[in-house]
Amino acid sequence: MPTLDARLRLPLAGLSPATTSFPGSTPKPGSLSFALRPPSASLSSSASAPAAAAPPIVVVGSANADIYVEVDRLPLVGETVAARAGRSLAGGKGANQAACGGRLAAGPTYLVARVGDDANGRLLEGALADAGGVRLDRVARAPGAPSGHAVVMLMPGGQNSIIIVGGANMEGWASGVGSDDLDLIRRAGVLLLQREIPDWVNVQVAQAAKGAGVPVILDAGGMDAPVPGELLSLVDIFSPNETELARLTGMPTETFEQISRAAGACHKMGVKEVLVKLGSQGSALFIEGGEPIRQPIIPATEVVDTTGAGDTFTSAFAVALVEGKPKEECMRFAAAAASLCVQVKGAIPSMPDRKSVMDLLESVQPPFILNNGARGQIRRIQ
Repeated sequence: MPTLDARLRLPLAGLSPATTSFPGSTPKPGSLSFALRPPSASLSSSASAPAAAAPPIVVVGSANADIYVEVDRLPLVGETVAARAGRSLAGGKGANQAACGGRLAAGPTYLVARVGDDANGRLLEGALADAGGVRLDRVARAPGAPSGHAVVMLMPGGQNSIIIVGGANMEGWASGVGSDDLDLIRRAGVLLLQREIPDWVNVQVAQAAKGAGVPVILDAGGMDAPVPGELLSLVDIFSPNETELARLTGMPTETFEQISRAAGACHKMGVKEVLVKLGSQGSALFIEGGEPIRQPIIPATEVVDTTGAGDTFTSAFAVALVEGKPKEECMRFAAAAASLCVQVKGAIPSMPDRKSVMDLLESVQPPFILNNGARGQIRRIQ
């Protein structure tokens, strides 16, 4: 991938840093200001674009410079192992979800985030601009804090282990979320959150969304700590994987029955809908008082890297939700996007465009099993 690495490190043409302010902050972090790349023609073609523009998707979350190292296995305690390859790519759960939304959504996708005024911050700015469709004027440079970064240990078969360093993602919010950002959130079609920024920031923006009737989706990935009850009470859809679900509930999640019981525990915490990502077993949506909705994976031709798969799934689900699709169709659309994602190395570089997702869905239209056991056919997502 030398060509990609070189591209990500090029200075952004037309980048013109402006001064922006957070209330009560000194010095003032710089905001990003540059011409945005228009969506690709394939996203607006009559064959793949929705009939009407949807309201904006707003992602509040992290942006990391991911240091990828490809290893045959993880080192043991006290052991040093040699990597087959290594490179730096843009990532972070917030940036990943925004990049995916930018490529799939009919309306605009905004990222509200903090990066450092450093080389990693510029790598992130460039990669997100190149991704297309992401509005970055709400990304600000935090003074005195380095950009967040992560070490991704990628093993054969596409599995990975990740260590994150918060940096500006955790330290850049001292002044809170600005009023302009909160107004944007109140006008959104959906708010996407993760746990790689402070919980109190998530609470602040979720309160703004909830007060305006904007759905809130919380991806459970990020910090290894209990989710505050105040935050869960503001969430409409909680989206963990099975490992995160087990950790957050203290319950086993080895079987589907155990996963169902753990999702029920989340319902008792105040979350009405729990969207569980199950890796090779697909996904399941548990709606309080209803039967689970299960979605199998759409098999990938080759699994290369699973790093961005969960973020792709969550973001694609949100895109279909904003467009008013039924939950079953949202899950199928998300499964197709995730299937394409795992076939490319790197999180943001792996995010698929809408035409690719639609083409995949067109090629795999098997019957599905309804909750009542009857067989039916998924309608094509326009």
